[in-house]
Amino acid sequence: MAVRKLKPVTPGQRHKIIGAFDTITASTPEKSLLKPMRKSGGRNDNGRMTMRYIGGGHKKRYRVLDFVREKDGIPARVDSIQYDPNRTARIALLVYADGEKRYIVSPNGLKVGQTVLSGPGVAPEIGNTLPLAEIPLGTVIHNIELQPRQGGVMARSAGTSAQLTSREGKYATVKLPSGESRMVLGACRATIGTVGNTEHNLERSGKAGRSRWLGRRPRVRGVAMNPVDHPMGGGEGRASGGHPRSRKGLLAKGYKTRAPKKASSKYIVEKRKK
Repeated sequence: MAVRKLKPVTPGQRHKIIGAFDTITASTPEKSLLKPMRKSGGRNDNGRMTMRYIGGGHKKRYRVLDFVREKDGIPARVDSIQYDPNRTARIALLVYADGEKRYIVSPNGLKVGQTVLSGPGVAPEIGNTLPLAEIPLGTVIHNIELQPRQGGVMARSAGTSAQLTSREGKYATVKLPSGESRMVLGACRATIGTVGNTEHNLERSGKAGRSRWLGRRPRVRGVAMNPVDHPMGGGEGRASGGHPRSRKGLLAKGYKTRAPKKASSKYIVEKRKK
């Protein structure tokens, strides 16, 4: 995976850096795994705006992904690597031996024609999914479950991965991309390898219009508003606005917002890096 820096022939291309599509092998998605997506424009079921700066964007269809990988012992051949407009990572189309087709998040190094497996007793190779209790210590993993058979919820975006560091009793300790170390049940599953499209963080839009294609409207800074609109608004000249805070007055950038009695706190071995 690489990135392309375009020649500055127009103002919009002067700073544009986009991902290369060299790893993508199919341009047409699998029709049976598509679902329609309706845009909300940031509005709830009453029509009231609850999220600002959302609207517009290109029409998209949702690709149904298999985050659970519960077809144990049935080999699946990688049919193609495809682009997904709904996520930063690439997706891989699997064709199982019984004929069923499913999408998964494509790990780095997964090739077309390769065979992947899932379930207990499977070899810890790239693209295979198995319980944390059977994965060798130090292995790099992604798509990690928090509850057995829930489906992977952690380390799913482009270029991310976690590491299995230790095991004690029925729990395994996983070091997450944020730097946090957390205990997860050994019965939970994870996929071997790092999520593909690793150079996604190097991409630059180059112009505001590309953000509009993605459905992002212009974001107004709090310090540019009036006092009636934001706690950081007002003041003579270009005032900094004091301590950074949200529109509702909740402090940010240093103030701890995590609930002190959150149930999952007992599973955190080491907090994430500041």
